[in-house]
Amino acid sequence: MRRESLKAIILGVISTALLGVLVAIGSRNLAHFDAALVGYTFATLFAVFAITYRYAIWLQRPPTALYWRRGWQVFLDPRHFGRNIREGFKRFVSAFALNNFIWRRSWRRGLAHWLIMWGCVTAALVTFPLVFGWIHFATEPGDFEHYRVFVFGFPTIKFAVDGFPGFLLFHALVWSALLVIPGVMIAMYRRMRDHGAGALQQFGEDFLPLILLFSISMTGLMMTASYTWMKGYGYDFLAILHAVTVIFTLLWLPFGKFFHIFQRPAQLGVSLYRDIGAKSEQAKCARCNKEYASRMHVEDLIIVERQLGYRYELENQSTDHYQRICPQCRRAMLALAQGRLWDESRGFPRSQPVADVAEMLAGE
Repeated sequence: MRRESLKAIILGVISTALLGVLVAIGSRNLAHFDAALVGYTFATLFAVFAITYRYAIWLQRPPTALYWRRGWQVFLDPRHFGRNIREGFKRFVSAFALNNFIWRRSWRRGLAHWLIMWGCVTAALVTFPLVFGWIHFATEPGDFEHYRVFVFGFPTIKFAVDGFPGFLLFHALVWSALLVIPGVMIAMYRRMRDHGAGALQQFGEDFLPLILLFSISMTGLMMTASYTWMKGYGYDFLAILHAVTVIFTLLWLPFGKFFHIFQRPAQLGVSLYRDIGAKSEQAKCARCNKEYASRMHVEDLIIVERQLGYRYELENQSTDHYQRICPQCRRAMLALAQGRLWDESRGFPRSQPVADVAEMLAGE
């Protein structure tokens, strides 16, 4: 077994064990754990292991590892820490809470992504604490008109059983489903009507996630309709069908498109890396002496290329590495080399018009 895989497995086991301990502690030694939800719990434990394993493998890739390490370094740099906190918060709100990067592509994609994201976030914040027994509701002795909310076994707020706050809280998953379903419909409409997107679509990456989200939301709404208006008709079957769709989604979560949910926050580190690089020392081209990128980025790129087995060192040149030459001069050097080879193949001396034209590209 490779060292990277062994490290990822160890981290996955630790994460899974930690969640198991939190379930035991939060439910007060399983006193508030609902045995009917054990299938959800085991599916979640598997998902945590697989997500941690895949994330650890991803972070050990040379480009990702370097971005991850540099991202934390520039974020914790005392010279920029205050600014990084402000920028990090602004970008978190902009990129994650508001999804501005999606809205800029089109309003339809932005609306679909926003509805699906917040529907899923709300459902997760409600479902997992209830499944793990971290939150439960109980009436107090002598007071059957109010529920007390217990978090990790500690009493917190109290609300009326028939009050409006209770109605909103007990139907939180309904509101989540009412957000997800329109978002799924908008996304499905775009996938079926956008021929450009259709040429690149795959069932497992583009349609299966939407089908799973729609199935979870619809079966959840049907369960609510069954016990609210139909006196529990078909509730057992709907509960099993809902459990199957949720468990399948949890098992598929680490391997499908939803894994980008866990990768996306790392983009904050990349953006901070670029910002700090733009404000720090710049690399100058070894050929034309013009600034073309941050020195930090160039040095890191050289390191990553060597780790991946790519060697671009130069011998008998004005610089030691090809990355220290700006893109503009690289194009000029390519044209110069081609011109010289052309001249030599024709038996002309090197000072031919072809080489002269190539030299002009350096100033384009």
